[in-house]
Amino acid sequence: MRTEKGDFRKLVLKGTPQKKQLEFFNARTKYVAYGGARGGGKSWALRRKIVLMCARYEGLKVLLVRRTYAELLDNHIRPLMLEIGDAVRYSDSKKTFEFPNGSLIRMGYLRNESDAMQYQGQEYDVIAIDEATQMTEYQFQALKGCLRGTNDYPKRMYLTCNPGGVGHGWVKRLFIDREYRESENGAEYTFIKATVYDNGVLLGSNPDYVKQLESLPHGLREAWLSGDWSSFEGQFFREFDYDVHTVPPFCVDEGYRKYCAMDYGLDMLAVVFVAVGRDGRAYVYDEIHQSGLIVSEAARLIKQKMQGIDTVIAPSDLWSRQKDSGKSIAELFSENGVYLTKLTTERTQGWACLKEWLSLRDDGVSAQPRMKIMRCCTNLIRCLPLLMSDPTRPGDVSIHPHSITHAPDALRYFAVWRSSAPGEKKAAETKKLYGKGRKINKAK
Repeated sequence: MRTEKGDFRKLVLKGTPQKKQLEFFNARTKYVAYGGARGGGKSWALRRKIVLMCARYEGLKVLLVRRTYAELLDNHIRPLMLEIGDAVRYSDSKKTFEFPNGSLIRMGYLRNESDAMQYQGQEYDVIAIDEATQMTEYQFQALKGCLRGTNDYPKRMYLTCNPGGVGHGWVKRLFIDREYRESENGAEYTFIKATVYDNGVLLGSNPDYVKQLESLPHGLREAWLSGDWSSFEGQFFREFDYDVHTVPPFCVDEGYRKYCAMDYGLDMLAVVFVAVGRDGRAYVYDEIHQSGLIVSEAARLIKQKMQGIDTVIAPSDLWSRQKDSGKSIAELFSENGVYLTKLTTERTQGWACLKEWLSLRDDGVSAQPRMKIMRCCTNLIRCLPLLMSDPTRPGDVSIHPHSITHAPDALRYFAVWRSSAPGEKKAAETKKLYGKGRKINKAK
């Protein structure tokens, strides 16, 4: 049963927002993210915001999404039914809340990247993404394509988020680090941080919840209680600390032995250049991180940075022969003047080895890692702490999102190769490479 307009507005406008929620309601930029910690009242604020907009504007089209339908049902559909009652009609077959003024909220889910295709060609005035860090950047970009229409309503996207999850990297980049690509306008993005301490209702009704968050182990406590985006649930390299593991760039020409390790594909060429001092400490001093390069182009870039290097470490899959040419990627690199050192290693072994390089060792003065990264290597520094643990393979890194794995993979190859046979003993097992007279090493 539909109510009269006056009764309808009384029903949907009930409830008083708290200070941070009110700040979220009043935000006017195109993309607004709210939250950053557990218990900040995110879900209620998101529901209330879009309901208020639908009540105010006639014919508004809103899409509310979460990762799975079960989460959508428990966190939004059932609560909305209780909060707005008969003021709005819910269609279970269409998964829509239809308002008396012609506005509607469609409920959607994005469990897999392919689910984004179901929204292709659709138009919405407002898109709300609950728990945005559980979505990939591809899913986010696909939804952005639906934020359009010919009416005069300003187009808005609202997100709630906590640190962690597969989308941690892109949410952090846009709303926390505020690092934008050429096609992005930083003035369109707003982040409103809210923690459990901003949620007076929860503090009053469940004071023990704060104690639960405060008692969490280091890392989870900082992420869930304080909203620290440098540490989060599922993070693989929890030991990574920007202040400890990175240093300003300095010259490594003398007294260092230099190495190059690469991960190559058309989707990304990721190369790290590492210098090892006489004390055995390693410094990543340069990088390449560029997509869409054929072998000749990739080789040209590598050679420009090869001064003082005669070892280029690469994974064994580059030695597989291509069906079209009958040659392997490694052979194509050699024809372009870059001779590769073949590495065969198991993934979990490699990640464990890299963790050893990053672990803190007491040098008598302070605890320091054996490897540090110069701050000019921005892609490696960005990607390394974003890696997630694979839930199905203990000790392995998740391959999702794939875009952040390339540079860490290259660093993993160096860590294994250098650790597997210290010093000049690495040259013990060699073979000729494609008749060029060039020797390569194989670490098992």
